[in-house]
Amino acid sequence: MKQIVRCNVFMLMTILTWVAWPSAALSKAAIPEVEGLVTEALEHNPDLKASEEQWQIMLARAEQAGALDDPIMMVGIQNGLLKDPLSFDQSTMTAKVIGISQKIPFYGKRDLMKMAARQGAEAEHWLVAERRLTLQRLIKANWARLYRADRSLETVQKTLLVLEDLIGLAESMYSVGTSPQQDVFQVQLQRSKMEEMRILLVEQRKSLSTLLNSLAARSQTTLYPTLPRLKPKNYVFAPDQLEQLALNNRPILKALHARIEKSDTGIRLAQRDFYPDFTVSLEYMQREPTMSSAGDDMYGAKLSFNLPIQRDRRSAKVTEMEAERRKGVWDREERKNQIRQALSEALARLERSQKLIRLYRQGILAQAEGAAESALAGYRSGESEFSKVLAARMLQFDNERAYHSAVADQQMQLAILEEIVGGELPKQLGRTKVQIKRKMGN
Repeated sequence: MKQIVRCNVFMLMTILTWVAWPSAALSKAAIPEVEGLVTEALEHNPDLKASEEQWQIMLARAEQAGALDDPIMMVGIQNGLLKDPLSFDQSTMTAKVIGISQKIPFYGKRDLMKMAARQGAEAEHWLVAERRLTLQRLIKANWARLYRADRSLETVQKTLLVLEDLIGLAESMYSVGTSPQQDVFQVQLQRSKMEEMRILLVEQRKSLSTLLNSLAARSQTTLYPTLPRLKPKNYVFAPDQLEQLALNNRPILKALHARIEKSDTGIRLAQRDFYPDFTVSLEYMQREPTMSSAGDDMYGAKLSFNLPIQRDRRSAKVTEMEAERRKGVWDREERKNQIRQALSEALARLERSQKLIRLYRQGILAQAEGAAESALAGYRSGESEFSKVLAARMLQFDNERAYHSAVADQQMQLAILEEIVGGELPKQLGRTKVQIKRKMGN
């Protein structure tokens, strides 16, 4: 009777698990593979769109930079009489005046201002490219975490079935007096802990799905099916070549280089500020005939300029721009050091995950399964304790989860490496060790 009730409870638990666990049948839209999801995120992510609009703002500002100020139009009366302000033929000096003036910066300033603005826009362009890389890495890394959650849920489900069998075995052995009741309690406790882990993994999967939907700007009701198992490959990369790729292709380095160039332009512009700007004016004066004058029209022309006598202020501006340039150079060197460090760490973690994958596939998984079967056979024959059977099964469970975690970690490190080098990893370097050995053998 107890076994019938227990089986019904477990069947209900399994049904509830699959109801709570998103499946392909529940999805309202076709779920793309990770590359398709990356493409969708790059097209619709709001933060990336805002960054692209900021770049457009910088481009528009570059078009405005260096433009001449609007000319100034002047209309007036010159030397009018107070006793008769609207009479223009009472005095030979009275004239109606119309004029125009234009401020002209010193030669080269306008071009330098436009160049600095364009270099600022170029830096923003590369920052957008850097954010695209970051978004791709986030999508792929969380996709790998979703894969790990799916594999962990599968392992938990399989282990729950095994624990159900062990509960039945322990109860049978207890009913005939060959096993203590403590064995039944132990396996029931382990099953409860496994159920707790299942609940946490289902919640983790929902959180990862929500995050992926947010990154891709998709509806939060979009569900993801169980991801298929991966067949991990063993990648071998040349650190020096990856470093060179990163230093040549990484957008953040190009953005910092554009900022350095902008500082160079700023230095030249600050140096030009030691020279004056000019204002050119032209006036036309129309006069009326009087009794003593024919009222010939007149004109006036002026050239005015500022006196750049505040040299301390201008020298301080040059010093400021030179310091800004040095800061940009050091920022670029610091970012290169960070890239080298991140590359070294990612390669080390990739190598570690691949070694673990080989270790688990070539020995540990089979050994753990063999140990569990051997312990179970020994318990059935009375040569082993139930605690050893339970420990062996849980060790098998831990090893299977660790294997899938290593596979997911490998995918995450590949995503990180793509971000570090500024694009796709070179295929010619992604050879397996087996291929390298064969080549050496030939």
